[in-house]
Amino acid sequence: MKLGKGWIPAHLLVWGYAVLLIVPLYYFLASAFKSNEEIFAHPFAPPTSLGFDNFVTAFTSAQLGLAVVNSLLVTGLALVLTLALAVPAAFALARSTSRLASAMEKVFSLGFLIPTFAALFPTFLLAAVTGLFHSRTFMVVFLPATAMPLSVVILVQFMRTIPREMEEAARMDGASTFAVLRHIYTPMCLPGIATVLLLNFLTFWNEYLYSLVIIGPDPAQRTVQVALPTLKAITGTDYGVLTAGTVLTLVPVWVVYTVLQRRMQQALVSGAVKM
Repeated sequence: MKLGKGWIPAHLLVWGYAVLLIVPLYYFLASAFKSNEEIFAHPFAPPTSLGFDNFVTAFTSAQLGLAVVNSLLVTGLALVLTLALAVPAAFALARSTSRLASAMEKVFSLGFLIPTFAALFPTFLLAAVTGLFHSRTFMVVFLPATAMPLSVVILVQFMRTIPREMEEAARMDGASTFAVLRHIYTPMCLPGIATVLLLNFLTFWNEYLYSLVIIGPDPAQRTVQVALPTLKAITGTDYGVLTAGTVLTLVPVWVVYTVLQRRMQQALVSGAVKM
């Protein structure tokens, strides 16, 4: 196999882009083990020690343990509710060929046009009227509503790739609509479901504005994104502690991303073998 002259610029661009990603990541991780003096004196030098003092300070000062639990609770329940609503909705839209279904799909797509901050005041009033202000329950119900447009649009496209002959064969065997959704569409749409879970997890976990306004700064209920900025007020300008706290909040994101990526690849490979 001969390589043309164009592969050299391509490789240079790829490695250049990799450096642009790796250097900030290295600086970020190295700073978590340094003091302020080390960060400013030798910003790109390796840390002199791998002590976890900054991590302990960040974890205890901002009560990040409780905040992580709150974020996992809100995010996990919101993801379950999102799938419970988005999968049946996408199933109905993907199977229907009527104009009403097409119009409903466009209505879901309109959700992308609503800026996040534009719904803040109505959401605040809704939380106050329902008596769920300063509670995690409202966020569990609210976050799936914000994720429905993207989730439904993605799942509809995946479900439309499933041959209708498979559903017809299941119908001939006496399968109900729920059985078709559970045993045919859901297993074959695992890549789409994994994609929806991953995208929504990142969105729910990193949500700050609504969590700050609705849940508030109460240490017993606040999420990790609300707890993290309090390190600035507690420790001042100790950037090593701030960086260490940020690293701690990214660990669950890395774990979920790794698990879903593997499952999505396995689902794609198994689907290719079956087809």
